[in-house]
Amino acid sequence: MSDFYRVRRLPPYVFEQVNRLKAKARAAGADIIDLGMGNPDLPAPKHVVDKLVETAGKPRTDRYSASKGIAGLRRAQAGYYERRFGVKLNPDTEIVATLGSKEGFANMAQAITAPGDVVLAPNPSYPIHAFGFLMAGGVIRSVPIEPDENYFRAAERAIQHSIPKPIALVVCYPSNPTAMVASLDFYRDLVTFAKKHDIYILSDIAYAEVYFDDDPPPSVLQVPGAKDICVEFSSMSKTFSMAGWRVGFAVGNERLLSALGRVKSYLDYGAFTPIQVAATAALNGPDDCIKEMRAVYKKRRDVMVESFAQAGWHIPAPSASMFAWVPVPDKFKPLGSLEFSKLLIEKADVAVAPGVGFGEHGDDYVRLALVENEQRIRQAARGIRRFFEGEDTLHNVIPAQARA
Repeated sequence: MSDFYRVRRLPPYVFEQVNRLKAKARAAGADIIDLGMGNPDLPAPKHVVDKLVETAGKPRTDRYSASKGIAGLRRAQAGYYERRFGVKLNPDTEIVATLGSKEGFANMAQAITAPGDVVLAPNPSYPIHAFGFLMAGGVIRSVPIEPDENYFRAAERAIQHSIPKPIALVVCYPSNPTAMVASLDFYRDLVTFAKKHDIYILSDIAYAEVYFDDDPPPSVLQVPGAKDICVEFSSMSKTFSMAGWRVGFAVGNERLLSALGRVKSYLDYGAFTPIQVAATAALNGPDDCIKEMRAVYKKRRDVMVESFAQAGWHIPAPSASMFAWVPVPDKFKPLGSLEFSKLLIEKADVAVAPGVGFGEHGDDYVRLALVENEQRIRQAARGIRRFFEGEDTLHNVIPAQARA
């Protein structure tokens, strides 16, 4: 495997180490509470499932579908953007349906990246934001994740010291993994910055509908002129609890989307047509299910913050996304996030995502997903409390050289 060019560019998958340990513990009979993967446990809306059932099995819908998405689905996404963001999109030229936002990012990287091209990506960040471009032969320069003035100072330095000049920058708000949210003012400055340096913006807003404070996260495409340089990726996975259905979108700049569509035309025929029809029903249908989803995650967030605090672990309350980005407790920081995550499985029966899996600047954190019900979250807190309060915890789990 080490002889293959693209495989050589990928480090060992950090999360797999945690997954193996989790599987081993479950095989031994442990009841592991899994707060690791952001895999929604809520059901897809009934009217969406009903539309899928109604459409499946008809001869016409069993045939190859449309790689860039059926026309009705693209029109539905255009309608969503106009209602939600006040952004008008041409369904024929400014929208491509993807097999989830992850596939969209990876194929966009294949479409626009030449060997050696530089892309600015946040660190920590969702892995595909960097490794999609690395697999395409590109080079990543890291910039901060915080949407503040320091971001632009760091991005300016990265551009000045990159040869060749970067072709694009990646942003993700609400952020996976940090749950940070960007303001429209930040996006205005970002568009100005990108136009000044003649680089593209690739924005991931997969969590735009998962917010808790009556302050909907904006889209960068709300900035006048953003479509000149920007493509935005979104997903049905979290908004409608349709993660396994693999439906997402890339919208915005016509030239970039034309390139993406051309690559996809060689690689796939699009999602199964009944899934696209059902996704259309989701976008065109009532939004009660979205409000209910938000209420469930908000309640889980509040329960997690409260119960984990009682266990001795402070959880910063996220204002959006389905994740909490949580500092590793000080006494365990010498271990790093991966070893701490392993310990939580072994000692507390709780699985989390180690922050180092999102980049080296995430190693002082772990990511907790709100994908277990309130009772299970409280159970996780009790297991963590027992672990934290165990006798000689530090001496049992941290080698002497690390403590020194």
